[in-house]
Parts: sequence; structure tokens; C-alpha cells
Amino acid sequence: MRPGPRGVRGAIVTNPAESIDGVSAARDERPAAVEWPTLALAAVVYGGWIAATLAYRRWPLALDAPAVALVLVLHGSLQHEILHGHPTRRAVLNRLLAIWPLSLWLPFPIYRDTHLAHHRDERLTDPLDDPESYYLTPEAWAGAGRWTRALLRAQQTLLGRVVLGSFWRIGAFWRGELRRIAGGDSRRRRVWLLHLLWCLPVVAWLTVVCAMPLWVYAVTMVIPANGILLIRSFAEHRARPQVRERIAIVERSWLLGPLFLFNNLHALHHERPAIPWYRYPARYRRHRDRLIAENGGLVYHSYFDVARRFLVRAHDAVPHPFGRVPVGATHVHGALAPASMDG
Repeated sequence: MRPGPRGVRGAIVTNPAESIDGVSAARDERPAAVEWPTLALAAVVYGGWIAATLAYRRWPLALDAPAVALVLVLHGSLQHEILHGHPTRRAVLNRLLAIWPLSLWLPFPIYRDTHLAHHRDERLTDPLDDPESYYLTPEAWAGAGRWTRALLRAQQTLLGRVVLGSFWRIGAFWRGELRRIAGGDSRRRRVWLLHLLWCLPVVAWLTVVCAMPLWVYAVTMVIPANGILLIRSFAEHRARPQVRERIAIVERSWLLGPLFLFNNLHALHHERPAIPWYRYPARYRRHRDRLIAENGGLVYHSYFDVARRFLVRAHDAVPHPFGRVPVGATHVHGALAPASMDG
């Protein structure tokens, strides 16, 4: 398994069933010196962004904005792939491929650190320990104001998550970062200073070369792109006693699946994040029955199925049903489950 940036490995929940398919597992995770499909994808992403932003004055905004937004979605998926240690064995080169802040608002080092923390699978969905959890502790929920509760409830529907989620997510993230910096977090200050330096060439390209106002870029391209990415994360996890049952699968996603680099097969991703994206479909087909059995059948037929169920209906309640994910855990069928809740 290839180490990620700074030697951090993507968390893996091992499974005894892997011994049955040890040859394919070794092949899938063999640390290639260079993963050429991912390098080619990076060239497509950055080349596509340059071409689509250059077309700002040549194409109607109704055509150009969706084109740029789709490239930004693919860029977000590429960054996710890279933070798990792809596409080379050199962390410095991988970081250089991912560091460019095309969406401007999120520094890659912070995304990397929080997402790797999310991959501590035994803490999945915990309101405090999982940085990507949308649950709150009962205490935090009780202390929230009426409007805050209403906005959080709305984001438990797919429509609310896509329409409101980008503004909420970015605003909450920036508020948290400002509090950290104001509180004297020197490391965070350095991260943001470097991020702003990386933003300078992106902003110069957009405003000087492409003559694009930043507000047009943010409102018509960045925010919609983030909304599409929130479709992926909307139904990925649910609070359940057993770890593997907290991780969903979305099948038959012929459009969004490739845009998400097959992260819709999310149970497989959490089990084997070291596998490169282009090997996910074949491996999923080989392990489909086992993965579905382990995650308790938390499977959606497609993102249309997700929308049918949750477009205007809540995916879950905001307060975490257990308050917190219990700290004590035991291995159950290759997964981790809280000892106090296991059968």
C-alpha cells in the first residue's frame, strides 16, 4: 500500500474475505511508480479548466458556466484521489498536482488532513471526531437557534443540501478558520498565507487573461460545482452501530460516477482507499455481494434513486441517534462495531 502525503496512509478496514482474493487485492494495490491514467486525468482537468475559462468571452455564460463547473467537480475528485497517495510514490509531486486552488475557498492541506481524519472508520458519523459528519450532538442541537435548526433540517433533504449546502458549508468553514487564526493557531495562519499565494495566479488568470469578474466565477461556477459534489456526499453515511453499515453504495451511476472517480462505490473506497480510481468498477463487481452483505444492504440503485427518496424528505435527523459514536469497539465480521451495541 502506498503511503499518502507526509507518510500518512489511507485508513483501511481489513476484512478476512480478502484472503480469498489475495492475488487480486495485491494486484489492485500494487504501488505503481506512476499511475498514468491519473496523470492523464490531471492534464485533462487543468487543460480543460484553462480552455473553458478562456471561452468566457466567446461562449454564452449559459454554456460556459456549466462547462467550468463540471471541470471543477472533476478537479475536486482529483484532489480527493491525490490525498490518498496517488498517482506517484513522491508526495511532493502529488501535492504539486493537487495544490492548485481552482475553487479558491478550500486550502488543499486542510482538506487532506480533515478527510484523512474522516477515514478513521471507527469514528464515522461522530459529530465531533468525524470532520465530515453532518450530525450534531444532542447538546449542540439543543443550543442551536430556531433559524439554525431550520437551515440544518433543510439540508437533510437533497434539494436543501444542493441549494443551501454550498453557502452553509463554505460560510461555516471560513468562520471556523477565522476563529482558529484569531485564537493564535500559527500553523493555520501559515496554511492560509500559502493558500492565498497559490490563489494569486488563479485569480490573475481569471481576471486579467479571461476578463472574468470573480463574482461571476464564484456564483455561476464554484458554487454549482460544490453543489454537485454535495450530491455525492449527501447519502454516503448514516449513523449505525456497526461501522461497515455506516457506509453506503450508489450503483449504476453512469454520469456522476465517473465525475466522482467512482467514489459512489463508497463502501469499497473506505475499505481500500489505496486502490486507484480506475480499478474500482472491476473490483466492485468481484466483491459486490460481500460489500452489500457487510453494509447491511445500504445500497441505492442510482443517484436518481437517492433523489426519489430524499429530494424533499429528510435523509436522517440532525442530532446523532447515539449522541456520540461509542469509543469502545470490537471487530465484527471484519468491521469495527461498538461493543455495547453489538447483538
